[in-house]
Amino acid sequence: MKKILLSLISFLLLGIVNTNAQEIIAHRGYWKTEGSAQNSIAALVKANDINVYGSEVDIWLSSDGVPVVNHDADVTLNGEKLLVQETPLATLRKVKLSNGETLPTVEEYLNAFKNCNNIKLIIEFKTHKTKEREDELARKVVDMVKEKGLQNRVEYISFGINFVQQAKRLHPEAPIYYLNGDLTPQIIKKMGLAGIDYNLNVINKNPNWVAESHDLGLKVNVWTVNKAEDIQSLIDHKVDFITTDEPLLARDILNKQ
Repeated sequence: MKKILLSLISFLLLGIVNTNAQEIIAHRGYWKTEGSAQNSIAALVKANDINVYGSEVDIWLSSDGVPVVNHDADVTLNGEKLLVQETPLATLRKVKLSNGETLPTVEEYLNAFKNCNNIKLIIEFKTHKTKEREDELARKVVDMVKEKGLQNRVEYISFGINFVQQAKRLHPEAPIYYLNGDLTPQIIKKMGLAGIDYNLNVINKNPNWVAESHDLGLKVNVWTVNKAEDIQSLIDHKVDFITTDEPLLARDILNKQ
């Protein structure tokens, strides 16, 4: 009987540890490695290869209505800066990433992600000039995710209130996080979102938001955390996710806990 009781206690303790496990998200994929580049398909595949929780990617809508992958609002082509949302796909396809890849469409990215079974895809909707364009991007991407059977493997984030509201309406089962850092956990809870996803500086100014979020049943992600001391501090604060350009460093620190 004593052995059974001890085994049950051990099982419960392991369950607690697993529940509180902290996870790593590769910021724009795992790009700080040979043959990779930010927001490239290679970065997505390499994030999958190192087996972190997720790989983050940034998306826009081209002027002719095609969802594409890029972080900045603009790209440079032949020395000229072009706004992504004001440029047609045919022109954007001439842009090369630093690893030689062609600037990818979201559909190409999702097709590659279908073979990445170790990770989640964290899709960031970039804010656009009009609500109509944002609504179009959200609808097209969520429809694409569902058509490809990836709805259980994708999460959504955005700085824009409209985007998180649209994602919640179109894909209510998906985890959706707000990035801007100006709303309290209580407001995020009322909005029905999965949690806060705030910059390190916001969390440093409001460290109580971590515990408040957890008390409300919300998750906490912090970005973009690249220094060992900051990673350790967030581990100590028991945040749920750490988004970083240094996923291997973050994993090494987590493994030493």
